[in-house]
Amino acid sequence: MRLLLVEDDRMIGDSLRAALRPEGFAVDWVRDVAAARAALSTERFDLVLLDLGLPPGGPTSGPDSAAAALGQDGLTLLRELRQRGDSTPVIVLTARDGPGDRVRGLDTGADDYLVKPFEFDELRARMRAVQRRHGGRAQPVLQHGAIVLDPAAHQVTVDGQPVLLSAREYAVLEALMQRPGALLSRAQLEDRLYGWGEEIESNAVSVYVHQLRRKLGAERIGNVRGVGYFLTPVSHSGPASA
Repeated sequence: MRLLLVEDDRMIGDSLRAALRPEGFAVDWVRDVAAARAALSTERFDLVLLDLGLPPGGPTSGPDSAAAALGQDGLTLLRELRQRGDSTPVIVLTARDGPGDRVRGLDTGADDYLVKPFEFDELRARMRAVQRRHGGRAQPVLQHGAIVLDPAAHQVTVDGQPVLLSAREYAVLEALMQRPGALLSRAQLEDRLYGWGEEIESNAVSVYVHQLRRKLGAERIGNVRGVGYFLTPVSHSGPASA
């Protein structure tokens, strides 16, 4: 899952990125409204974690700078996102804890609202709930035939037996299971694995798919050569293409 973290507090940002990356999340982090606006207008994210008390960013001098900075906070960014029809899930993470603040955040278009300080486990649970709602799922686990992926436990089983996966193998499998049967390109899968500044090896996706086939069964993941990968239909019993 690719996340955009919009947070100006360096300690909180460092802590969240350090906690999320080992679980297979690609985390891109910006610290002001201008940078977040630019990221959201040019990139696709699966989820946004949004602070409200943000600096405006952008130009800091000139006759129009003071006027432009007025009202430029996370709520402004959220309002712009929804007004242009962008449905990217947004969880607000903020110290603003008044009842009116929560109402404004949710009514402006946030999918959830979490007040600082918070427990990381609670944030992860809320992230999973938001992703279920946006994916149109009621069940907390993903299942495709004999493969069961439990996001809460970060565990995968095949025919009831646990399968040990690396964080990035897990991320590739989760992406495929969220859209069973859909053909996901190498670029789409790379977006789920790598954030800004992370080096992408040219054959990384192929390596992770090869490892998943070895652990889950080669017939469970198919591919269209040069195009992408997909989960084979549950009834499929033939070999997957190389």
